[in-house]
Amino acid sequence: MGSLGSLVSCDQEEMLVQNVCEIYDNLSTLQSLKPSKDVDTLFTRLVLTCMPPSPIDVTKLSGKLQGIRSKLIRVCGEAEGLLESHFSALLGSYDIPLDHISMFPYYTNYIKLGRLENTIMSNYITNPNPSDIAFIGSGPLPLTSIVLASTHLKTTTFHNYDIDRSANALASNLVAADPDLSKRMLFHDTDIMKVSTGLSDYEVVFLAALVGLNKEDKRKVIDHLAKYMAPGSLLMLRSAHGARGFLYPIVEPSALPGFEALAVFHPMDDVINSVIVAVL
Repeated sequence: MGSLGSLVSCDQEEMLVQNVCEIYDNLSTLQSLKPSKDVDTLFTRLVLTCMPPSPIDVTKLSGKLQGIRSKLIRVCGEAEGLLESHFSALLGSYDIPLDHISMFPYYTNYIKLGRLENTIMSNYITNPNPSDIAFIGSGPLPLTSIVLASTHLKTTTFHNYDIDRSANALASNLVAADPDLSKRMLFHDTDIMKVSTGLSDYEVVFLAALVGLNKEDKRKVIDHLAKYMAPGSLLMLRSAHGARGFLYPIVEPSALPGFEALAVFHPMDDVINSVIVAVL
């Protein structure tokens, strides 16, 4: 029975990899990854293919498949940025953008992720009302910061870092009309690798999944944070598990030199990212 089960598992993994490769081939033929019917259809297919819990370890795939996975993660990152820019600009055309934020198709995912991350933080943070939190790689639609600031941490100041000035311009426009969030959501057009002593001001630092798309780049960022964050501060990292590793980079809890990994959470619902919490 055990061998039959493993055969079924192998067949399922093969079919999964085949489906992912086919979707990647289709994505590669598109002229643009900007939101469109074709782009939306293919990414919906990709997410639905990778979302169910799977025993697959994508880090153990062949060299050729690793290459496809790396390219797919880059394609997903580019498409995600374009989708967020599109909706941020659309929301920014309203007088009060945040009144319409549920227009973003994945908004409910961010509500769930925000609830999860706030619960995790409250279990491990020494100060239940941190004064300053940094989010690295906040992008044009900084939903994690918005959800946490408006729902969970109503006195905390959020420092949003993104090297893309246009992304920060779109993001700051979203909160400009809100008398509270416009004061507590700050935006920095800065490469985090050039921020040193300033990192010690934050009790919690969030690292977006798409900052450091490969292992080497991610390691450089984590090493930099370990050097300059305050002792005892928390690092909240986004990772991925199972087939979701085709969509986002995987961070191993053991690959956090300088930090102690406290817990890892692998959501089984439509929240795609895993969450690792570590302390310096």
